[in-house]
Amino acid sequence: MPQRCAWCGDDPLYVAYHDTEWGVPHHDDRHLFEMLVLEGAQAGLSWITILRKRENYRRAFDGFDAERVARYTDEDVARLLADPGIVRNRLKIEAAIANARATLQVRERFGSLDALIWRFVDGAPRDGARATLADVPAETAESQAMSRELKRLGFRFVGPTVCYAFMEAVGMVNDHVADCFRHREIRDAQGAAQP
Repeated sequence: MPQRCAWCGDDPLYVAYHDTEWGVPHHDDRHLFEMLVLEGAQAGLSWITILRKRENYRRAFDGFDAERVARYTDEDVARLLADPGIVRNRLKIEAAIANARATLQVRERFGSLDALIWRFVDGAPRDGARATLADVPAETAESQAMSRELKRLGFRFVGPTVCYAFMEAVGMVNDHVADCFRHREIRDAQGAAQP
């Protein structure tokens, strides 16, 4: 059995997420918007809670199509607040809609959400090179800078800790611990630079 990061435990959904998605560099705007919304929804909760609700989120938020979500009205907020398949928190739901609108503005200004987000690591994934989970920070100078810029651009639920979790999730940083089989696979595939 391969060595994995201890945080994913043995839940099949969590293991699959760890083994195939977490830490892999992503550049698709729809996926980046999805992960930004989900990481914001996760604030104060466990990631496995959100992961188990992910398909419900995709259904409820029109496949994370930012153009559609940006047009949501008060009726859509009411629909989402009544949806037991997602986290029914008004502030997080309203943040997702605000983030869709901000994403559209970012596309107009920077060309894509991808173009803005990846600037914070100079366009290349960083290799965290963490020996243990205890070595993984909750935030970094890059996630703090990202948080400030996203807030300035109208995004919500994008504090430095949420931004760092997002950076890990979309492969801006490879924080698989050094003895995890995915650390080397991702590093070798991407040629990640040391921070």
